[in-house]
Amino acid sequence: MSAILLVLFGFAFYYVLDQSITLKIQSQLYKQSIHIEDKLTAGDPLDDHLLQKDLMQNYEAAVFKEGKLVRKSINFHLSNPASYDRYNDRFVMLKSEQYLKGVYVLTLSKPFNGKLIVTTHRINNTIEDIVDTLLTLIPMLLLTLLFLGSKLIDKILVPVKHITKTATEISINNFSDTISVPDKEDEIKALVKAFNNMIVRLKKGVENLNRFNSDVSHELKTPLTVIKGEIEITLRKLREPDAYIQSIQTIAYEAEQIEHMVENLLLLTKYSKENITQTFEHCHLDAMLLSTLEKYDVTCKEKQLHLNIEKLESIETKANPILLSMIFSNLIDNAIKYTPKHKNITISLYRDEKIHFIIKDEGIGIPKEKLSKITNRFYRVDESRNKKIKGFGLGLSIVKNSVELHSGEMKIISTLDKGTTIYVIL
Repeated sequence: MSAILLVLFGFAFYYVLDQSITLKIQSQLYKQSIHIEDKLTAGDPLDDHLLQKDLMQNYEAAVFKEGKLVRKSINFHLSNPASYDRYNDRFVMLKSEQYLKGVYVLTLSKPFNGKLIVTTHRINNTIEDIVDTLLTLIPMLLLTLLFLGSKLIDKILVPVKHITKTATEISINNFSDTISVPDKEDEIKALVKAFNNMIVRLKKGVENLNRFNSDVSHELKTPLTVIKGEIEITLRKLREPDAYIQSIQTIAYEAEQIEHMVENLLLLTKYSKENITQTFEHCHLDAMLLSTLEKYDVTCKEKQLHLNIEKLESIETKANPILLSMIFSNLIDNAIKYTPKHKNITISLYRDEKIHFIIKDEGIGIPKEKLSKITNRFYRVDESRNKKIKGFGLGLSIVKNSVELHSGEMKIISTLDKGTTIYVIL
């Protein structure tokens, strides 16, 4: 590209300079021709004195009358001047490699009909010298530009090379390297910052994946161990039919727990911000909430819990019905699980500028230092890990994910041994 620009510049410079010199010579010859014509018209004699004095030594002149040369300056040198007699008020530039020579032919009508030819002396052809100089300089300039451009590109590409090197060294077990961010505010700095942010996100993603795999392995280990133990005990010797039935029931229950966990995991990965709106439908939230509460009616009566609906408004909105049902069922299920007998659970559903779902229980509560982790997958507060309360620690994670997919927010306020209040705002 630089070479093309240099060549174009050279040709443009040559053209402009050539035209400038040509126009200047033409203008000067025209002025001299008019000056001599004025003298002849005024009656001055056509003699050597006129041609030599007025033209001085910068120009040459010759006068033709009816095609015949009648007078010329002593220094007039023009090959075949008679051939110019056919021109009328015309400028001609004679060029060779060594010199330039301008010729102007002026038609005379007074004191006789004829032609006045005024020429310049031979002028050194500086244009050709300039062309030669340009032909010499352009390759040198091109090489210089290529060298400087190469150095500049190398400097610019240093961060890109670092990015390439770092990207090559990155593996699933190595996300420790980042690139130093340059001080200059430009596209390279933006690229480096974006690359470093990508590394941080990848590192966090791999850490979450490793933690997820570890948690899944841990949670699957318990039911699988129970299933394996039941099978080994059952096969150890012949037993009564009731013993076989009990073992099969235990295995079926643990298999159901595994199935439930897998379904929840699939639910967490099924929807994303990119596809969630495609699943939206018109949902009547009050009807969905009442339907969910009806499913837990027997459980509440068994635990003798007082379920109070403090506020319930008729609300219609576009949302994913499956996820909304999961929000209601998981929060209600948790409240019932962790609330002791004879205690209260209070529920509100209303709308102002946004939709509010609030559920408050008088359960065991959550320690303050563990509130930030309670929505992590498979996380269960130590105080709640007992055989009486079954679960995999996925409920609140599903709720949080579902709320965020609806561009909402969830807030948890809890006091140990006093209860928990969860606010869902959509």
